This record gives sequence, C-alpha cells and structure tokens, in this order.
Amino acid sequence: MTEVFLRRLSRWQAEQQRESVADLYVAAYENVPAAPGAPGVPGGFLGRDGFLRRFAQDVQRPGFDMIIAGDPFLLGCAYGYPPGREGEWWHGFRGAATDGDEELAASDRVFALAELMVLPTRRRAGVATRLKERLLERQEADLLTALITPTNTAAAAAFTSWGWTRSPQPTPTPPLTAWTHRPSP
Repeated sequence: MTEVFLRRLSRWQAEQQRESVADLYVAAYENVPAAPGAPGVPGGFLGRDGFLRRFAQDVQRPGFDMIIAGDPFLLGCAYGYPPGREGEWWHGFRGAATDGDEELAASDRVFALAELMVLPTRRRAGVATRLKERLLERQEADLLTALITPTNTAAAAAFTSWGWTRSPQPTPTPPLTAWTHRPSP
C-alpha cells in the first residue's frame, strides 16, 4: 500500500475541492444503511447534491477546519467547526442527553466533528484515526462531539475505540446517535 499524506486545507482550498469531496462522500457512504425514516437528512446519506448543499453551508461556518488524506488521490477527509453559541448544536440537532453540555456550546467550548470519511477500500488502515487526530490537534474545545446514524456500525466501532461516549438517548428527528469526548488537558 502506498503512503498516505495528510494536508490541512484553508476555507478557499476546501471550496475548490468540493466536487472531489462530494465524490468521496458518495463512495464512502452510499452503502451505509440509512436509519429508518432518515433518508436525505443530516447524518444519513444525503446523496451527492444534498452533501454539496450542506458542505457549502459548513465551509462558511466560523472556525471551519478540514484535513484531507491522499496517496496522491483523495481517499479520506475530516472536517468540523464549533457549532456556535446559539444553543443549537448543528444541522438542527437538539435533545440528546448531554449532561449540561449545552452550557459548553453556549460558551463556544465545543467542536463538532461534522464529517469523517474514508474510501471503503482504504478503511481499517488507520487513515480515519490519523485524520481525526490531525483535525483535532489544534482545537481547544472542552467537548468534542459527532452525530452518526445508528446503522453506521463501523463509525460506532471507531468512536468506541477512540474513547468517545455514546449518548444514551438518540436525537429526536432524524434518529441519530450523539458521541462525545472530553479531551485530556
């Protein structure tokens, strides 16, 4: 297997790569089963056009940060941002059991890992772990969070292996699971 290189992209570079990232998104998620009643919604498979619409919004968020993996072709990507102080986590997420973490969000001390995707042929080689670590190394958040569909067992296994905790209660609509992690000081 060839060596995998990681690169941080500026907001402008991320926008320039949007078509390639959308292709990666489709390849990474098209075979992940959707949660019941969740097609076409954040956290479920959006399709290429849906992803492009969401990505266009995400890349404009304050604090947006993105890492890509290549060999030299794009094979993985991770991005995220602080979800903001308005009390809504992101993409309409409300209601998961978060043990007072809404206060951290209101104080802008949360970082949302919005996407982490790797080509299926390159999984289980540590690429996702490297992407996550590189993306989060510059974050000073007190809480890291991510949303996944309950049917994405590969993502759930990865978050578990990284020491993240699954919220005991799913989000109301669509059915998503919230995962959180408090970084070591």
